Amino acid sequence: MEQAKRVIALGFFDGVHLGHAALLRRVAERAEELDAVPAAVTFDGHPENVISGQVRVPLINSPADRGGLMERLYGIREVITAHFDEAMMRMDWRDFVTEYLVKGHGAVHLVAGHDFRFGYKGEGTPQRLRALCAELNIGCDIVPRVELDGVTVSSTHIRALIAQGEMEAAVRFLGHPHVLSGPVIHGAELGRRLGAPTANLALPEGALSPAFGVYACKAVLPGGTDRPAVTNVGVRPTVSDAHTVSVEPWILDFGGDLYGQTIRLEFYKRLRPERKFASVEELRAAILQNAAETKDYFNR
Repeated sequence: MEQAKRVIALGFFDGVHLGHAALLRRVAERAEELDAVPAAVTFDGHPENVISGQVRVPLINSPADRGGLMERLYGIREVITAHFDEAMMRMDWRDFVTEYLVKGHGAVHLVAGHDFRFGYKGEGTPQRLRALCAELNIGCDIVPRVELDGVTVSSTHIRALIAQGEMEAAVRFLGHPHVLSGPVIHGAELGRRLGAPTANLALPEGALSPAFGVYACKAVLPGGTDRPAVTNVGVRPTVSDAHTVSVEPWILDFGGDLYGQTIRLEFYKRLRPERKFASVEELRAAILQNAAETKDYFNR
């Protein structure tokens, strides 16, 4: 069976931000010109974490969320998630192109960013990639940096914004709401007793936690419909002495059972920091106020 032709974007794509969008749109254009499949290669773990053996770089998105964003927003039909292990870490940069991308995945055109480094010790550079593609008679585009308000759009900058709770600024640099998906799990059910039942999610392993606080979100349900959701991220200091981070959206105007089903949270705005209230009644009043603020935000 003949291998499909692919135009492939190269990168880690954490956050799938405005800089990545420039690459992915170029891929879609080239794929249409060449009657090829628009694709992207990413990695299951951040290379710096694998090399160091420590979680030095928390991820904005899980691999599944990364792939979902590329497919939904930019028409990427195939997201190739490479396993970044010792063999991949030591692969010669030329072999990565000739063996992995061209022979392994049918690449006929490659698209990379201005700062893309790859192969053993990062010896592969955009300049070397362009020259090798010319040797192999395949196309290559190197996309220049993207800036917003005089700042280079980067995953590093966006991580800092999310960690500080500056969610609206993060959304501008991402070009879309920050997303977090996962199965709904059982919690302590305190929200139900407060009249604000939550659909609890676990923070994915290795993922960046937004700054503790309450956020105006949308919850995208299994059928694809969305609802406003007032979401607490943190350790619930009013009702718990535990230090486990939880993500607890109260999906407004929804009464179904979501246990075990996967939902997607889209974060738009931080309403307030997490705090310890003097009583459960005071906490309940604050939740109701935040719910009203969330509805107002999306109505506007």
